[in-house]
Amino acid sequence: MKKSAFLAAAWLLLALAARAELKMPAVFGDFMVLQQKQANPVWGWDDPGTKVTVTFAGQTYPATAGADGRWQVKLAAAAANKNGQVLAVATAKEKREFKDVLIGEVWMCSGQSNMQWSLGQTYTGDLEGAGARRSHLRIISVPQVGTQELKTDFKGRWEIANPENAKGFSAIGYLYGRYLHDILDVPVGLIDNAWGGSAAEAWIRRETVEKDPRFATLMANTRRREADVQTEKSKADFAAAQAKWKENAEKAKAAKKAAPAAPVAPTAWLTGNARPGNIFAGVVHPTLGYGLRGVIWYQGESNASRAHEHRELFPFLIEQWRKEQGQGDFSFYWVQLADFRAEKAEPGESDWAELRESQTKTLRLPKTGQAVIIDVGEGRDIHPRNKYDVASRLVRWALVQDYGLKFPYRSPEYKSVAFDGAKATVTLDTFGSSLRAFDINEARGFAVCGADRVWHWATGKIVGPNQVEVTSDKVAAPVAVRYAWADNPVCNLYSADGLPVTPFRTDDFDYTTKPKPPAPAAVAPKS
Repeated sequence: MKKSAFLAAAWLLLALAARAELKMPAVFGDFMVLQQKQANPVWGWDDPGTKVTVTFAGQTYPATAGADGRWQVKLAAAAANKNGQVLAVATAKEKREFKDVLIGEVWMCSGQSNMQWSLGQTYTGDLEGAGARRSHLRIISVPQVGTQELKTDFKGRWEIANPENAKGFSAIGYLYGRYLHDILDVPVGLIDNAWGGSAAEAWIRRETVEKDPRFATLMANTRRREADVQTEKSKADFAAAQAKWKENAEKAKAAKKAAPAAPVAPTAWLTGNARPGNIFAGVVHPTLGYGLRGVIWYQGESNASRAHEHRELFPFLIEQWRKEQGQGDFSFYWVQLADFRAEKAEPGESDWAELRESQTKTLRLPKTGQAVIIDVGEGRDIHPRNKYDVASRLVRWALVQDYGLKFPYRSPEYKSVAFDGAKATVTLDTFGSSLRAFDINEARGFAVCGADRVWHWATGKIVGPNQVEVTSDKVAAPVAVRYAWADNPVCNLYSADGLPVTPFRTDDFDYTTKPKPPAPAAVAPKS
């Protein structure tokens, strides 16, 4: 008994000693960049009641760890500064110092694989990477952790951009940051937390999605899947699939052929990138509150089959992130889906076109922007290698809206349509520019339909700075016009500044991705 009591006491002392340590998340470290002109939170953990002192730029900020051990201070807002400074955090027992801390512009780079796509994987990434010697451009990546448990830290560290680490960093993120760094002449910090193949709902705190009745079907399907992947039948089916795979792998080996891909356990979904709340808890939450200017976002491919739902889910994501971050309506700029898949011989419906429209509709939120890249995609590959046009079109929004510079930045958008017999005149908002057709005089990418709602290709003719006359010899009395409404449209209408016209439709026909109402319950025959 005495020995057991001694061991228990020893373990308790070890536990207390382990707790009595000044801890801070990895987002604070050497080489970090703090957002300029903003009161930046700095936080960490220690024993409840511990007095903490934070010192930076000649000022001292006191704090006391709360009952949960967490403490926080807010640094005074300061202008951009290229001179590295020390941020010191001290208690009565220990002290930590973060060196070469700069003040400048901080942006988060989020989304799925096209944001994750590295600089080294782009067409001229070798040349861009070779020149990545910018001592005031700093980068940090957050690992992919899918969980329902809110994480408070991650494994990562800030680095000074150089030819080696830049090649492995988000191409869009790096190029976006490089433009800001060079044009604004201030330090730039980039936080990359993109996760390939991720669904939008995984990026939002689960509880908020569950409470919103608009997403009742989404969450019902989630709970059903959570149960299904853990049933005995699911386990047995996976075991059988594994056995079959091993058999086929042995046959392939004997035939000197490549082995087939191994089956994925159904339970892998539980810690994956599509379960609601998983990425928010494991990836977003650890950096939540770190001062930033805004977010750049490239995601939507994984939600295209549910574009109708995305019309509500995407703006909800932005609104929730702004509430969670606690610094008001920070800027949020996204990339509209590129052209992808095979070109269609005839016009028709498209879930990707519907997803693009859901993105465009989200421009109703304040301090948002959209980079249209309907001309950048590669039909056979969901990952366009050209990330330069993507980054440049994104950064235009920031340079104008956040930094007050004068650049063309917004793609022309649909404004109105007038029908006169066989002719439809479409008016666009060109935001001070005018229209031009690329390569040929005819504006391609238009389709019209009559009252029968059968779509036909149409000819577009620019008849004014912001107007296009659309006709088709197959539709005598058009009632609706669509432009670039396809997975991979052939279209060539631009502003005079070189920004592609935003895909649009003039109709309000139901989305093909709109959920069908449930079939009425069968009525039992009377006995």
